[in-house]
Amino acid sequence: MRGWWLLLMVGAMLFPLRPVRGGEPAPREIGAVVMPSDDPAEQVPVAVPEPTAKALEFHRTGHVIWAFSEFWEMAVPAALLLGGLSVRLRNLAQRLAGGRWFFTVALYLTLFLVIVFVVNLPVRYVFGFLRGHFYGLSNMTRTKWLVDSFLGLGVDVVGAALFAWVPFWVIGRFPRWWWLILSALAVPYIAFVMLIAPVLIDPLFNHFGPMKNRALEQKILALARRSGIEGSRVFEVNKSVDTTTANAYVTGLLGTHRIVLWDTLLAKFDDREVLAVMGHEMGHFALGHVERSVVLSSVLLVAGLWWVDRAGRWTLSRWGKRLGITSLADVAATPLLLILIGLSSTVLGPVALAYSRHQEHEADRFTLELTRTNHSAARAFADLQRENLGIPRLDPLCTLFRASHPCSADRIEFCNTYRPWAEGRRLTYGDRFNP
Repeated sequence: MRGWWLLLMVGAMLFPLRPVRGGEPAPREIGAVVMPSDDPAEQVPVAVPEPTAKALEFHRTGHVIWAFSEFWEMAVPAALLLGGLSVRLRNLAQRLAGGRWFFTVALYLTLFLVIVFVVNLPVRYVFGFLRGHFYGLSNMTRTKWLVDSFLGLGVDVVGAALFAWVPFWVIGRFPRWWWLILSALAVPYIAFVMLIAPVLIDPLFNHFGPMKNRALEQKILALARRSGIEGSRVFEVNKSVDTTTANAYVTGLLGTHRIVLWDTLLAKFDDREVLAVMGHEMGHFALGHVERSVVLSSVLLVAGLWWVDRAGRWTLSRWGKRLGITSLADVAATPLLLILIGLSSTVLGPVALAYSRHQEHEADRFTLELTRTNHSAARAFADLQRENLGIPRLDPLCTLFRASHPCSADRIEFCNTYRPWAEGRRLTYGDRFNP
């Protein structure tokens, strides 16, 4: 459920802050490039692709699905709350657990997740499975879709049984300050998830193996070392069994740190495009985007949970007896908490998205200064737009509420024009590059 958005957002609060030194002049030896910057081909601008009719339709239907999803993610817990099913589930869990609090919470959350999963399954099948096939973006079989869906449910149930009792214990023990305490506890929780996800959770859904193109792997590792990322491993994931779209990312924490490329990206993009994409992903780590999000994430999380506390207590003071719930510490209040967290995330989401777009632009600048392959980077963004059925420009409302990245037109045009090294200007991030 989208209600976990506020908790996931504090995944940006995992590392100590480092000073940003982007304004310092870059030493001449650090300004050396990984790939040939004097290649005339890298100075050729790339035209912004016109959206296809299919891409425009995909975008328009995406608006409808987004609006429906916003409504649906509120409607399902509202129905469970107002229909009294949440209270009946709590009473059933109490009987089965023999009144033991911890097992009552675990059983309730398991039953709750299973019911929500069953209710959502037809919607997810239409929007998540059939739609992808209709637009030619999916290779997933029904069998794999079902297996992945049940695996996801299993991961949610295990996670809920292990950790989801904590918020209810904190709310009951510290009813006035739980929102502040949970904001702090979310940090080690997300750190733990980031640590185990690459090695325990992600491989449940796809096979992660070594890169088949060893020469390209060495180039990626050299790029990582030059951007200040040491000790990384490169993995190729078989996403072609699921999708025709392309992507790459850097993930993990401490010993699980890894660079991941979808096999669809490797099949459709040439080496320079892949390196430009990877330079962007490495930029997020090298520029301390995780660390720099700590202040914004903390403020948004505290503000969101503070509002949930106030709105939740006001709601229960007026309708708690009718609902059969008198405290937010009651596990039967789970639907109410999800509704309120969803509302707060709708309001606070545009702030987080705006900051995300700013960070993505910084990472674009980073990869251009790191690789100096303007044409390849611009072509990569153009290819991503075409392969993923994107459109070059977004309307203001879509940008405000849905866009975590700048539109592809802005990114391509930036790649076409940003060449400070050719104009004798210092690099914004040049001091961060290793020789």
